[in-house]
Amino acid sequence: MLRYSLNLPREAKAVEDAVRKVLDDEEFGGHGYRTKDLGGTHTTSQIGDKVIEVLESYLEGLNSEDRTSGINPIRELLLQKPPGRRGMTMCEKIITHAAIGLPPPGHVKPGDMVCVKVDWTLASELTWKGMEKTFDVMGRPGIYRNDRFWLAIDHTVDPRINHLPKPAGLIKASETFAKEAKIIDFYRPNHTILHTEFYRTRAQPGQMIIGADSHSCSAGAVNAFAVGLGAADVVMPLVTGETWFKVPETVEIRFVGKPPFGIGGKDAILYVLGELKRNTVAFERAVEYTGPGLKYLSCDARFAISNMATEFGGIAGVFEGDEITASFIAKRKNPTHKNSALYFRADPDAVYAETHIIDLSKVDSLVALYPSPDDVVSVKKVEGKKLDGVFIGACTTAEEDLILAALVLEAGLKKGYRPTIGGTRRVTPGSLPIVAKLRRLGLLKFYEQAGFEIGAPGCSYCIAVAADHAGDGEVWLSSQNRNFRNRMGKGAIGNLASAATVAASSFEMQIRDPKELLDCIDADKYYEYLEQWLDTGVSFTISEPNPILSDPDHPKTGDSNILPPKSLADVIITGKIQRFEDNIDTDAIIPAQFMPGIDDEDLGSHAFQHVRPEFVKKVKEGFDIVVGGSGFGSGSSREEAPRALKGAGVKAVIAKSYAYIYSRNQPNMALLGVTVNDDEFYTLAQEGAEVMINVKDRTVTCCGKTFKFGLSEMEEKIIASGGVTEMYKKYGDNLFRAAVGNETGSSCSVEASKGEGCGTDTRELAW
Repeated sequence: MLRYSLNLPREAKAVEDAVRKVLDDEEFGGHGYRTKDLGGTHTTSQIGDKVIEVLESYLEGLNSEDRTSGINPIRELLLQKPPGRRGMTMCEKIITHAAIGLPPPGHVKPGDMVCVKVDWTLASELTWKGMEKTFDVMGRPGIYRNDRFWLAIDHTVDPRINHLPKPAGLIKASETFAKEAKIIDFYRPNHTILHTEFYRTRAQPGQMIIGADSHSCSAGAVNAFAVGLGAADVVMPLVTGETWFKVPETVEIRFVGKPPFGIGGKDAILYVLGELKRNTVAFERAVEYTGPGLKYLSCDARFAISNMATEFGGIAGVFEGDEITASFIAKRKNPTHKNSALYFRADPDAVYAETHIIDLSKVDSLVALYPSPDDVVSVKKVEGKKLDGVFIGACTTAEEDLILAALVLEAGLKKGYRPTIGGTRRVTPGSLPIVAKLRRLGLLKFYEQAGFEIGAPGCSYCIAVAADHAGDGEVWLSSQNRNFRNRMGKGAIGNLASAATVAASSFEMQIRDPKELLDCIDADKYYEYLEQWLDTGVSFTISEPNPILSDPDHPKTGDSNILPPKSLADVIITGKIQRFEDNIDTDAIIPAQFMPGIDDEDLGSHAFQHVRPEFVKKVKEGFDIVVGGSGFGSGSSREEAPRALKGAGVKAVIAKSYAYIYSRNQPNMALLGVTVNDDEFYTLAQEGAEVMINVKDRTVTCCGKTFKFGLSEMEEKIIASGGVTEMYKKYGDNLFRAAVGNETGSSCSVEASKGEGCGTDTRELAW
């Protein structure tokens, strides 16, 4: 095709891509159009019309790229660190490269508030429905780039129920928007779990990726800074191409040692969780994975580990890019999705908040016991535990896990093991391309022979909002990533393990150590099946970030003067306390079954429904101040959590600390949330105690004692403005540059904010 490009190579490539998408089978993301003589049912005219329809999206992609080239120009590759630049971690370098308006020499440090350009935004049909509410309020302004939005229908869908009103409505909403915005990367129901094919085919090293799902951090497997945020938080970069960050501290997890055969990413991250615990060293920090042990971890193993950065409590989980990463990226067919990789490495003088050594040689098959992913024990300690169901699937279960589990089942069948009568066995591969590979390798038959139902790609039991949900009181072993209360279904008891352990446990429906069966597997055959991981001879270049530095003449560079000094200075809130413990997760605040909700009031009517059914009634009786402990709002990225609290009538939330995503969602949804660190407050602030919150003085009074709380002026601005959507209405695309920058668009650090320059208060900013 390109040889006939008529000196229009980009347009010729678009035509080529459009034709390929129309002709490719559905399992490879195409439309599967065929003429009758090729076994299809389509006429030549129908195929031509479809090519024209698809081509419109690709050409719009070229137009959107051209429209934004002046705002975010192509920058030359920088190979040497400029003089005066501080030593940075990998995560700091990726943020630096994405930053807009940094002062020379161009670096960031923990605490800096920066505006960044975003390479990709991601959403599912469930999160898009929430995003669309914001998009409608904004006036449906169009999107920044139609070729950089990944929309996959996966959470609520299953071929058995897609005709029902709720999934049908969500499917239609996504399909309608995909057509309206001419989305190139739109994936129909049950093609792929949101994160699976995105990581496999799109994410590149050095990219800034924002997704409306907490497991968007999965793309950190390929050295990308990928973060899950709330729905409205993702609409903003979808529309403007930009968002803001408070640069997080970084914790380093350094892998050493070689894991035993059959021990992959899932057991490795469970080991990390067992050793370091969730919401501790990683809490509100980025996590970097480095060390000589990386050479024993495939990209799929890294995917499982990065995926569970959110269970660890981290903002992102980013692996150091190496030959394995470069080989994985190089095998992609489309040059657009492999030629923009930027490989950054931490500087020798980079400052980590903490460094922890994890010896992979000590990792064994593990089980995380209900209801916490960090209550981790050796499988040997729980062998024989009876099970009602086993599930192999969810986004954390990658292709190599499904291959290994199939080989475990094959080994068991060869030894004469047969599935017992009773219990539920289900495997749900992450995408149709993975299903196709399992079929090509002859591995699906082992699942079938071992009594497994093979599901269509989707979230399935992991979130229990489609056709699959475990029963009340049932005990399950699952290769998913979360085992919170009610996660797999109301009252269900979920325990986590690797796919290999789940497979070994499936025969007699009781937990079994997979080692006996792993030892029967031909390792050479297994590695041959993992063909995509074998080629490590691809070269790559280590580079330095080259950010867009401060330039008063640059288009859209921030003008903080357009933001009036909005505040909540006159606000005093009084109410009675409803008291909660540490690590209250968003699944508890608003169960997924009640999302996306008609409006805030509808969501509010279901707040804490499964764990505290009396919550809404008590709010109406004046118990309208929520007091939590550490890690309030952990878990899923759903912005519906603060919306549900608002809708129920909650006036404010007080906690020792908030999960990173929730801490952004709260002000974005205009719900006041403050941080009190004094332990005495939590001794006094018991159920039913009366409190008074004075926003101007930054104090909260309880039982006659007054305590200081933290609230940055930026949080106050967003809340006082009515949330991030209202701010967009007033300030348009300048929203983030103006909100975080000074007159020349430079970043604003915590150090500078302590009485100088940015006008923020003296505590560390909440984000």
